[in-house]
Amino acid sequence: MLEDTTPVRASDGVKVSELFALFWVVKLLTTSIGESSADFMGTHSIALAGIVGVGGFFLALRWQLRATEYHPVRYWITVLMVAVFGTMIADGPHVALGTPYYVDSIVYFAGLIALLTWWRRSEGTLSVHSITTPRRERFYWGTVLLTFGLGTALGDTTAEDMHLGFLASIAIFAVLIIVPLVMWKLGANAVAMFWAAYVVTRPLGASVADYFAYKYHGPLAGDRIGTGPVTAVGLAAFVLLVGWLAVSHRRLEREAQQGPALHFGRALRDHRDAVLEPRA
Repeated sequence: MLEDTTPVRASDGVKVSELFALFWVVKLLTTSIGESSADFMGTHSIALAGIVGVGGFFLALRWQLRATEYHPVRYWITVLMVAVFGTMIADGPHVALGTPYYVDSIVYFAGLIALLTWWRRSEGTLSVHSITTPRRERFYWGTVLLTFGLGTALGDTTAEDMHLGFLASIAIFAVLIIVPLVMWKLGANAVAMFWAAYVVTRPLGASVADYFAYKYHGPLAGDRIGTGPVTAVGLAAFVLLVGWLAVSHRRLEREAQQGPALHFGRALRDHRDAVLEPRA
């Protein structure tokens, strides 16, 4: 799952991020922001939640799909908006219809398996390293959306339906997210383990956000921190990390573009030195 150690790469036709340590950090961060921001907007203004959640999701997705190569800012803003929208569609049935979260989890799990099966039969692979065509990218973002919905429902199932609370949910999903890594190290299918870990990041990040928003009592927090400050802190960290990824990506692209010219210049100098070198 962590095949590459570098955070960026020159354009190779793949339109999604490479898998490296910082990928998982930013992914967890988007899940926390998605949870806290959706709750904040839903509490203060349903209209605002609809505009930002639904409108922002479709605008970001369109922006990403129009790109011809991987751009960190486009990609991660789209992931963030999927996180916000995914929270809304996961909470919607429970709020509107009163369905238990475990039922929502089953429905999203079935939908995810169906989409992955369709993707696999259609394209022959589920690897994120193969996201090089518009069709595969649409499969990818549809899958990402369902993983956010499933993860949100799973987190709410443990915290609310099972009455375990947010702190216990954090512990459960922190352990569960290690399982795919261990299984991958032991030889399990890397693609399957990636998607398993991808699902678990959602309830883990959301549980962390909910704990600090609703349950954490710090020296300056009063009764609770609240969803607004949690969202603000998360967004600040998100901007810093994605900004660093964008700068690093541009630097790598410049080095890749200069590489052939530098190599040619070095070869030309070596040839010149060989021709002009006095012979014994």
